[in-house]
Parts: sequence; C-alpha cells; structure tokens
Amino acid sequence: MIFHKQKISGVLIIEPEPYLDERGLLRRHFCCREFEKNGIKMDVKQCNISENKKRYTLRGFHYQLPPHGENKILSCIKGAIFDVVLDLRADSDSYLKWESFELTEENRLNLYVPKGCANAYLTLEDNTWIFYYHSEFYTPVAEAGIRYSDPMFRIKWPSEPKIISDKDLKIPNFTCK
Repeated sequence: MIFHKQKISGVLIIEPEPYLDERGLLRRHFCCREFEKNGIKMDVKQCNISENKKRYTLRGFHYQLPPHGENKILSCIKGAIFDVVLDLRADSDSYLKWESFELTEENRLNLYVPKGCANAYLTLEDNTWIFYYHSEFYTPVAEAGIRYSDPMFRIKWPSEPKIISDKDLKIPNFTCK
C-alpha cells in the first residue's frame, strides 16, 4: 500500500498495490503493520457498508464528539463518490478547511479520515456501495453533523444532491465555539 498525505493534516489517500494474474486481482485493504508505519493506529471496532440506490444521494457531514471521536477508513467498492473531509480540529493548521476526493471502484482508493474531521459524500452513480472501518463504536449521544450546504464552508459539490435524509437536511449551520 502507498500512503499519500493530503492538504488536511492527518488525512491520507491509501493506494493499493494490487497483485494481478490470470485468476483476477488481489489487493490488501487493511494491514495494522503497514498502517502503523504510516502513523495510523487503528483498532477497528466496527465495519459498515452503505448501499446507495440512486445517483446524487448525499450522506453527511457526520462525526462523533469527544470522547467518542473516531478515525475512519472508507472505500468505494461499487460505483463512485465525491467525498469531502472537513477539518473541525481547533488546534489544526487546516481548521475549518475542506478537501474533496473521488473514490471509485476503478481507482480502488481508500480514504483515511482522522477523528475531529467530518465526512460527507455524494454518489456519482446508481448502486454505489461504501465500505467503512471505524475505530470506535457508533454512539448515538455523541453523534454530530454539519449541513452539506452550510454557507460558511462553500463546498463545491459536482451536482445538486437529489436524495438527502430529513435528519441531514435539518442540521443547523455550524458555529465556532
């Protein structure tokens, strides 16, 4: 695996080094040893798969408040997404900045999102599936979010979302504390 640092501190794109032969392709998706060599200590507590039926479905921005903050690794195993990471760590050089990534089943990239960052994505194809590793258990009382269209951040989405949960639509604007 090849680990690429991104503009937001701690965010990494993890590129697989697939082995290809007449049978098909094998790629390592997770390896504690390789992750730790690249500064990621990831005690996986939960894995989820998000199956999205329609193109332009929006999920996020979601994160968990301390002490339940979580590191996440996500990859698109079917279809394609436009993913945005937003830095909410007040002590970070990239505080309140965002960065976007395109993850597809073809590019096979993984995205590491450190605790203190919020994550959202917009599907770019019908029947898009996302696989997540989480370093903490989902804790409903620690759940927090930011509205995808919050004017403070001016996120440039590739298209207007067509499907958004009521819960995500009702998230208030972000305020600095």
